[in-house]
Amino acid sequence: MPGAAVLRPGVPDDDNRDYLPESLKDSEIVVNENGNNSQPYPALLREHQGVVADGITDVWYTYVPPSYDPTRPTPLVIALHGGLMTGWGQAVYTSWVNVADREGFIVLFPTASSRRLWTVELSAASLPAATTPNSNGLYLNEPAASPDVNHDIRLLLGLIDRLAAEYEIDRSRVFMQGMSLGDSMTAYFARNLGHVLAGAAGSGGSTDPALLFDEQGSVVNRGGPLAIWQSRLDLDNGPSLFSDDAAEVNRLNREYWLRVNGVTEPPAIAVRGVDSFAFYRGAHADVVFRDVHGRDHGQTFDDAELVWDYLFSGIRRSADGSIESVGPALAPVGDPFAIAVADGRTLAWVSGERVAMPVQAFTWEAAKYHGMGGERDVRGTYLFVPLSFLATLFRADLQVGDNGASAVLTLPDGRTLQFARGVIGCVLDGRVTAMPAEAVIREGELCVALEWFALNVMSLWSSTHSGVTYVTDHYAQLGGNMARLISDLLA
Repeated sequence: MPGAAVLRPGVPDDDNRDYLPESLKDSEIVVNENGNNSQPYPALLREHQGVVADGITDVWYTYVPPSYDPTRPTPLVIALHGGLMTGWGQAVYTSWVNVADREGFIVLFPTASSRRLWTVELSAASLPAATTPNSNGLYLNEPAASPDVNHDIRLLLGLIDRLAAEYEIDRSRVFMQGMSLGDSMTAYFARNLGHVLAGAAGSGGSTDPALLFDEQGSVVNRGGPLAIWQSRLDLDNGPSLFSDDAAEVNRLNREYWLRVNGVTEPPAIAVRGVDSFAFYRGAHADVVFRDVHGRDHGQTFDDAELVWDYLFSGIRRSADGSIESVGPALAPVGDPFAIAVADGRTLAWVSGERVAMPVQAFTWEAAKYHGMGGERDVRGTYLFVPLSFLATLFRADLQVGDNGASAVLTLPDGRTLQFARGVIGCVLDGRVTAMPAEAVIREGELCVALEWFALNVMSLWSSTHSGVTYVTDHYAQLGGNMARLISDLLA
């Protein structure tokens, strides 16, 4: 039966910030390395060594929680570490063991067979740079001729069979998740042997788009549809081996699975705290895209928790091979109230629907010109929207005067705001109130800053990133990848 997720206290070692301090193993030490917050080495984590495939001796770790019930079919989660890490490193840098304690599933933490680096697929263009030692002496393994002869893939398949022989594994609920190079390996496995899994997830390891699409732009896939989760980090510069445009690489990685899974409708969007979610429903399987504001490369400690609760907990592979939804622990729903506008877009996102505005949103700089030298000093940049759009959103009455150069907005609660072209303030219930930038006319529409209106007039939360402003009724920090997704959605 399910148990409880409990965190054990550790012994901080702030002087030890190596990429993967070996002192963590079999200890109570915890460190913070590059944002990867560790927990103490799990007491029930077991190390194994043996030959599973190709006559090669490998190492892997298993976590069987106290809540494991051998009389019930049990899900299996395979968690793949990042480059130069280990199976036990993935156990201490994630919350998989904690979620397993609560839910009763088993976790497999394998260690990559060669140099602690998964042997992934590489495109012809990235192969020379990837397999040549850089200034730090780091390089990737030469790729295998095909997935069928890739030792790491054969190791993973063999370990699934081995655990299924030892434990009551539910073969319809086998999942894989990876971080960084482990994410790349997970995606490689999913594209080719996705039929073995019910779902796959990864953080911070986008795949070279050249491996995803052929020269005609068709997807390259032999594993079939699969429930997919992609976590991307706002400050992660991405895999420079094949592109300097991380946002575009992330978009193409998302587009790949939207097409494979038969997604044709816009997602449900939710921005909660620093997490931005896009929940897609597909004809064959669902896709979840997560962006984390202010976070660089790696994975957040709660990534495993979110993956399980929003996706893995509610899916299985049916006997006919299709992906079946059985209802996740947390419903993948969008924010009930949300407004998003993007620079240069005429459409706006309003509580899950695309709504047309009379003029497109535009960026306006609040500037100050110093008298002595005359230099222009930008004090802020804001997205402007027409007052008529705000009136529609908030069910207000708008009266326009002076041939469109002034307007009075009356809100449902009785408050009135009077605006005038070129004036950096309004009159709110008879009192002059400053604005961060002046009211501007565009195509006959008087426009003001959406962020200012949301925060100062409606007491809502507003977050702006990469030319997109997101307004909602709770704390929300928009990330750059989600800003790109919203802008594309409103194109």
